[in-house]
Amino acid sequence: MQEEENQEDPCGESMEENEPKNGVWDCFCIPINWFRMLSREMHWSFVFGVVVVYGISQGLGGALAEVGTKYYMKDVQKVQPSEAQVYKGITSIPWIVKPLWGLLTDVLPFFGYRRRPYFIFAGILGVIAMLLLSLHENLHLMLALLALTAGSAAVAIADVTIDACVAQNSISQPSLAADMQSLCAFSSSVGSLFGYFISGIFVHLLGPMGVFGLMTIPAGLIISVGFLLYEPRMHNTSYTQVKQNFIDAGKAMWTTLRSEDVWGPCLYMYFSLALSLDIREGMFYWYTDSKGGPSFSQESVGFIFSISSGGALLGAILYQYALKDYAFRNLLFWTQLIYGLSGMLDLILVFRLNLKFGIPDYFFVVIVESIAQMTNRLKWMPMLVLSSKLCPSGIEGTFFALLMSIDNVGLLSASWGGGFVLHILRITRTKFDNIWLAILIRNILRIAPLWLLFLVPRADPSSSILPSKNMNSKVAIDTSDIKNVELVSLVHSLEVNS
Repeated sequence: MQEEENQEDPCGESMEENEPKNGVWDCFCIPINWFRMLSREMHWSFVFGVVVVYGISQGLGGALAEVGTKYYMKDVQKVQPSEAQVYKGITSIPWIVKPLWGLLTDVLPFFGYRRRPYFIFAGILGVIAMLLLSLHENLHLMLALLALTAGSAAVAIADVTIDACVAQNSISQPSLAADMQSLCAFSSSVGSLFGYFISGIFVHLLGPMGVFGLMTIPAGLIISVGFLLYEPRMHNTSYTQVKQNFIDAGKAMWTTLRSEDVWGPCLYMYFSLALSLDIREGMFYWYTDSKGGPSFSQESVGFIFSISSGGALLGAILYQYALKDYAFRNLLFWTQLIYGLSGMLDLILVFRLNLKFGIPDYFFVVIVESIAQMTNRLKWMPMLVLSSKLCPSGIEGTFFALLMSIDNVGLLSASWGGGFVLHILRITRTKFDNIWLAILIRNILRIAPLWLLFLVPRADPSSSILPSKNMNSKVAIDTSDIKNVELVSLVHSLEVNS
């Protein structure tokens, strides 16, 4: 026995010596093995679909589209900041009707398939919209707005459809549900970081219209998802049940919304978003102004957005490991307060006080944007968890999409409200005398929702919020050959629009 122990000791020492090498190698092997495992357990086409929709279409493509649209409105259409803010809200309307897309994918199949046709339709719609924007040099503003909205609808439909696929696999293989959520979040985060990093470079080299031309590639990949996705074909599809399915789901959602335990938090979430006025278009025009502003180049703007997006990731990590167990009302109080106060940093920037302290504009803007992204994520994460606690059994996915739509209405209100403030204060393409007042009004309104915190329950994330009668109510949606699959809306659907 002693000899065996002596023989094992050298092996142990050898293993310890090799640990650093194995640790470095594992950094490369673990993600690869993880992707292989997911591809093996759930078919490679599903993993491909998640990477394309979340990573390439929403992440990379969303970043390119955001920066490209800003310069397109500013340099090509030559609209005022207030107008750009309103148009930005209009293009987000397709995300408000997400429950409609979700119900369609659940109850209305085409040619025996419930997912694949919607990917193909979304991809074709995106390609047409981006080609129209990229090839027409003197496109009328209304047609351009229609094309941008169509492109947004294409991304929203693909998002909802892949969410349904995630839900279906989560039901069939619940042990991998967390891995699928991680796959979506990882793809989105990496795509956004890389997209923002290259966005300014491509806008500088190709112009905003050239960037729209590049956006046909993600749309084309979505079409390929529709052809490659593995999905069993349904037989004997009953279209006579579709109308009743819509009616049943609508009744169940209306009954749930009438409960005070549900409409109260929904009202708070709406006002929390609506009163946080969005004046980012005005700030963007000021960032690129050559007189009173920092006069950032396209590359600088892209790099700033890329680095600051890491603040959102830091906020998510901070919530996950330090704040997720706190009661909703207490956490929302502090995050909303910090969110409002942190906005005051923009006043230091527009008054150019950072230069008096020797802090360069580029460095200070990166700090301000990173803090804004982090605090916004810290404010948003508990509201997402609270939304998931408000969903009744049987229509969890569709109802969650409805709650996300309510939040998107709040974002739309914030965008239009910000445009109204920019217009009233006469902040134009070249005149920014009152930009400080717009920032001050925005920050005061950010704190205003604290008066509505009584609508939010004191419960913590581990507690049940819905009454038992709502929790036990179920809606069965007949899909003939395939069991009901609920739509699960993920976090990036709001990050793209926030």
